[in-house]
Parts: sequence; structure tokens; C-alpha cells
Amino acid sequence: MKSPAPAAGRIAAIHLCRGPRVPMDAPREVEALPDRGLEGDRHGSRGGRRQVLLLDAAVLAAEGLAPGVLRENLTVEGIPVDALPEGARLRVGHAAVLRVTGPCEPCAFVEGIRKGLQERMQGRRGALAVVEAGGTLRVGDPIVRL
Repeated sequence: MKSPAPAAGRIAAIHLCRGPRVPMDAPREVEALPDRGLEGDRHGSRGGRRQVLLLDAAVLAAEGLAPGVLRENLTVEGIPVDALPEGARLRVGHAAVLRVTGPCEPCAFVEGIRKGLQERMQGRRGALAVVEAGGTLRVGDPIVRL
């Protein structure tokens, strides 16, 4: 019997957080650095379990939000991000590998975007990940669950 094909999607948008409460940058490509996160993103400079935040583009669309508004790093299409278990591994682009460290819980920042949004985002805020293997990530690159 054939095994099912791995879940596949693509990077719809890339966003970098340069500092607290400053607008997100939206480059077309970025370097994923092992054990650090995305080059130039403030979360990556700290290491830890929140090096990269992935969010499903369908969640943003359902709420009428543009990519980057919820301060995610990678907006993805075709991967059910909120269903990824802790420890799931994703090949992003042609070389980078991300490992999911857990869900991202909606915080007061989300409520500040729109009243009631924090509650509506429960279980839908995306997944936190660390960079296991580095590489260049580009908008449109494939994402495959390993």
C-alpha cells in the first residue's frame, strides 16, 4: 500500500519584526539561521522556542486581515498550521527545516487590533517554530511536512 503524500503548501508572505511596535518589513526573501530564526528579525536574535511564527493565510482571510497584521513571520498557504503537533518538522524552501515548538496563544496585542479578536483567534493564532537547518526562504517557496 502506498503511503500518503506529505502535506505541502507554500510561503504566501514573509514578514520581519525589527522592534516592538514598529511596522513589519515584508522582504521577498530572508535567510533562516539555525538555532537563531530569521535574519534581521528581533525574535531570532534571542533564540528560544519562538524563532519563527507561522500563520495560515486562510485564518487571516477569514478575519479580513492582511498578511503581517498579526506579526507572523511566514504566512503560509496549503498547510493547516494550527493542526501541526509539537515536534512536526517542515522543509521550507529548498534547504531550511523548521521544527514546531507549539501553538502561539493570542495575546493582548491581538485584542488591540480589533475588539473580540483575541477570543476569536483561540486555537487559530499559528505555530511557533525553531530553525533546525538554515537556508534562503522566498515568497512562493514550497513548504513540505517531513
